[in-house]
Order: sequence, then structure tokens, then C-alpha cells
Amino acid sequence: MQAYFSEFLGTLILILLGNGVVANVVLKDTKGNSSGWIVITAGWGFAVAVAAYITGWMGGAHLNPAVTISLAVSGLFPWSNVLMYIIYQMLGAMVGMFIVYINYKLHYDETTNGEDVKATFCTAPALKNKLYNFICEFTGTFVLLLGIRGITYSEVFKTTFQSPVGEIIGTVGIMGPFLVGILVWGIGLSLGGTTGYAINPARDLGPRIVHALLPLKNKASSDWGYALIPIIAPILGGIFGSLVFDFIIKL
Repeated sequence: MQAYFSEFLGTLILILLGNGVVANVVLKDTKGNSSGWIVITAGWGFAVAVAAYITGWMGGAHLNPAVTISLAVSGLFPWSNVLMYIIYQMLGAMVGMFIVYINYKLHYDETTNGEDVKATFCTAPALKNKLYNFICEFTGTFVLLLGIRGITYSEVFKTTFQSPVGEIIGTVGIMGPFLVGILVWGIGLSLGGTTGYAINPARDLGPRIVHALLPLKNKASSDWGYALIPIIAPILGGIFGSLVFDFIIKL
């Protein structure tokens, strides 16, 4: 149960700090308004690192269904735990987003552009083309999993955590969360300008659901026609990245 709760708490912190920085940059009359893409990408990188440091010792700090599924495909995580990890990740993402909303409620009310409001919840492509948007999310998550596997592969940084019944549930180390945060920052800077780099189905879907449910003062469509792309593409990209790393270490 501790491992499942760690995914809830870690994903909550991830979204609170990650979408929190987007709200600070995008919403009207905040002190960080219009501070730009560098601030957003840095904030997301820090969010990943902080969330992983807080919770990694409990459950491996996946915080992302694409990570959980990809590690299971590679035989590094038990399939029996996958569904519960994803459920707790989704719940954490939704609660984290609701806390962002409460903190920025006055600024949400002042922001008249519904698309800006939605941008603090979920991703949207800069130029809408489902094929290329899919490719972008696939590529970003491919790099994410390839990077995570490389970072956690080194015995210097790796500590193995086990569930009470002895199953391996994740690996993390002193430098691991910091390096994964840098990895996410780099992905955002280099690849994130096309779709907003969801690279995490829970990060996008959980807050998108919250956006659909909240009685926002200025509300655009939640764009459910696009929503499958930041779910499916990260999962497939992550699996491919992890399998490529499996291939590399067997050479």
C-alpha cells in the first residue's frame, strides 16, 4: 500500500508544481505572468526531481503510466501492480490539479482567454496535425524512457526497492531524480514546443478531466478529440524506448 500511496503523492506533487508553474506564467496578474517557456520547462524539470526525491524511496517514483507500462514490458516491474499504480497516478494528478486551481482561483477568474485557462490543465498542439502531434509525443517519451533506463542502469546510482511480498517495484538513487529532472527539462526545451510535451498520460488526462468538471468562469472546450494522442503516443514511445535500451545492453 505504501508503494501505491507514493505514486498518488508523487504524481500530486508533480502536477502541483508542474501545472503550477504553467498557471504562474499563463494566468492574468500573477507575479510570473509572461515569464516564458524557459520558466515553464525548468519548473517541470524541478517538479519531476522534487516529486521523485519525496516518494522514490517508497515505490520507485514512476509517476507516469508510460513509465510503469514500459518497465513492465521490459520485465522490470510486475504486471500485477501496473493497474493499481496507474489508478493512483491518475488520482494524484487530479487532486494535484485541483490544488493548483484553488491556489490560483482569483487568477483563473481574471483570465478571459479560455485556451490560456485550459493550457494550465492539459496539453494542446501548437499546430494541430494528429499524425505529427503523435510523432512528437512518441519521440519525447521515447527519449524519456531511454534516458530513465540509462540513468537507473548504473549500479553507482541504483537502489532496488521491494514490495512486502518481495517483488521489485522500482529503482532510484541519490542522483537519479536530479538527472531525470534534467532529462525532462531537456525534453521540454528541445522537443516540447510542438505539443507541450505531455509525455505522461496521467499528467494530461487527469487534469483534463478536472478541467471538464470544474465550473470555470472562462472555459474553452476540453478537446476530447485530441485527448487520445497524449495517452497512446507516450505509452508506445515509452515502450519503444525501453525496448531499445534492452537491446543495447544485450549487444
